Amino acid sequence: MLDLSQNYFELFGLPERYAIDPAQLTERYRDLQRRLHPDRYAQASDQERRLAMQGATRVNEAHRTLKSPLARAMYLLELRGLPAEPGSASMSPAFLMEQMELREALAEARHQDNPYAALSTLKQDVERRIGACVGAVGGLLDGGDPAQLDPAREAVNELRFLEKLRSEVDNLEALLDEEL
Repeated sequence: MLDLSQNYFELFGLPERYAIDPAQLTERYRDLQRRLHPDRYAQASDQERRLAMQGATRVNEAHRTLKSPLARAMYLLELRGLPAEPGSASMSPAFLMEQMELREALAEARHQDNPYAALSTLKQDVERRIGACVGAVGGLLDGGDPAQLDPAREAVNELRFLEKLRSEVDNLEALLDEEL
């Protein structure tokens, strides 16, 4: 059966690092899912079926967390005793100003002659920023220097803002599609 006291990295047999191999994560996820599949426990006791279900739930939760760059970063911070703080208290004024400008561009995109082109340009900019932020988060979290945890937390909070903005761009694009 599965050791539910293991952290998500231990559960998947992965090093406790931000940089992970997505193919290895998927392979181990599938292996664990096969081991815990309900059909394997059809003739088992109620307790064994319940433990298998708890294990499958834990594996699914762990996979979702480790698969997402943002969730994985937040989980690593939590494991290292420094959970990410929601809000903008620890964010640089320059980043907050950039966010205001990006949000203004999002609000204005809808009223452009070609809103899809404006959204495409904005989305490319946001994707570029997310990529840079993911790189920074990885460097800070995997560097091994405890002094880098506070900057890592700030970078994770910036990544959270950018992910939310990307979602809002996608939502506006879907809304425009519905209005056609």
